Amino acid sequence: MRKVLPIVAAVASISVFSSSSQTQSATEPVVLRASTMLDGRGHVLHDTAIVIENGRITQLDAKAKGKIYDLRGLTVLPGWIDAHVHPTWHFDANGRLAGQDEPKELTALAGAANSWKMLAAGFTTVQSVGSPLDKDLRDAIERLALPGPRILTSLEPIFGRGDATGTSEELRAIVRQRAKDGANVVKIFAAGSIREGGKPTLSQEQLNAICSEAKQAGLRTIVHAYGPAVRMAALAGCTQIEHGLYASDDDLRLLAERGTYFDPQAGLVLQNYLDNKAHYLGIGNYSEAAFDIMEKVLPEFQELFRHAIRTPGLKVVFGTDAVAGAHGRNAEEFLFRVRTCGQDAMDALVSANSLGAEALGLQGQIGSIAVGYDADIIALDGDPLKDITAVRRVVFVMKHGVVYVNQLAQR
Repeated sequence: MRKVLPIVAAVASISVFSSSSQTQSATEPVVLRASTMLDGRGHVLHDTAIVIENGRITQLDAKAKGKIYDLRGLTVLPGWIDAHVHPTWHFDANGRLAGQDEPKELTALAGAANSWKMLAAGFTTVQSVGSPLDKDLRDAIERLALPGPRILTSLEPIFGRGDATGTSEELRAIVRQRAKDGANVVKIFAAGSIREGGKPTLSQEQLNAICSEAKQAGLRTIVHAYGPAVRMAALAGCTQIEHGLYASDDDLRLLAERGTYFDPQAGLVLQNYLDNKAHYLGIGNYSEAAFDIMEKVLPEFQELFRHAIRTPGLKVVFGTDAVAGAHGRNAEEFLFRVRTCGQDAMDALVSANSLGAEALGLQGQIGSIAVGYDADIIALDGDPLKDITAVRRVVFVMKHGVVYVNQLAQR
């Protein structure tokens, strides 16, 4: 592994966006020299250089000149995409899961801090599915240069209540309102929490209405689903299904046939709950019985993941469902997927690069190192294809041509 700066020097070397760095990137090409580069599409390139101008990749040319960042000896790859996060979830000053009664200003600050943690960990794009506060956070990152990943948000989710309430037209109206409010995607709860059995909470007719209206509005749909709700969401033409426990092999084949993206979690979110039990216990539905359920279903989720990656043609994307305690640790999900569930390391990385971009409708913009793409680029101290724990050692992060983390040793 390449030598990097000690922790104190590394913190001091972190580069956060400034007007001077923006001016420099606009006037002088930035060149990243790489001895080993993963292009995000499943290919490994050697001894090349990435040329960046105005936030985009303009060339791959080993002889290019400009402002040089020497990343040789590291593994260079596109910034990761996490298709399912909750940036505003956090523990309050008492070490407990913050509730709805917390002042929104504090929640927003926690969201900003969690966003920085994810960016510094190599996640340059995330999809937040479940908070109206995400809009201001997304806009602050885009317009005010707040350090954080590119955020796509569903704003408030659409909840099924299990009693067939909500006519098709009422649900369509909610979708239209989400589009008007600036949502990037529609999040649908088509089943209850796994801590409460995960039973369907919307009918087939209701799901059909929501997903068809979203398509008309130009929005994707992401569905929280377990058991029967998985097939229902696929039949409704929804874009992506989350979690999916108790889906059968026939259900998984149906997802593959329909081109539905699937985001099963292999371990991080449930292990995070178990590790942080004291912070959650007694709040909402986080009871002792609920923790017993989560411990029981963790290996069941992992077995589902194994079935998913063995299903021909199924598009398994990378999403962590990062909640309080998990932000900045998103890459631990790679270890569960590769070490515990047996996914090929390259496939796992591609699921968080080009495949993740495709699921978000951003193919051609992010997720690959190629001419014309946004310069979202990270470097790892180590080779994740040989040792997946290298994903823990992110030493360089660039988003849209701006360097946010630089722990490179002086050479």
